[in-house]
Amino acid sequence: MQIDKLRGEQLDQLFDAILSLKDREECYKFFDDIATMSEVHSIAQRLQVAKMLTEGYTYNFIEEETSASTATISRVRRCINYGSDGYKIVLDRLLDQNA
Repeated sequence: MQIDKLRGEQLDQLFDAILSLKDREECYKFFDDIATMSEVHSIAQRLQVAKMLTEGYTYNFIEEETSASTATISRVRRCINYGSDGYKIVLDRLLDQNA
């Protein structure tokens, strides 16, 4: 995993903080304080791109719908195909919640 290079007390503290959030409103408050609007938008956009890629949408359609660059779409595709299955874990759980 690429993120292993960052593994340590600071990153553990960040992940523990995220895991401690109880609901969507707490997430809004925390991410409003910890990240810029651009950073939050980029993360949300990547998740939407991953969802659309797994649903079989084309790059052109995803680009039009999300305003993501083809470079971003390609990077997300690479993570889906060769990454740590993080997108798969989250998207499967979201699908189960909505079922």
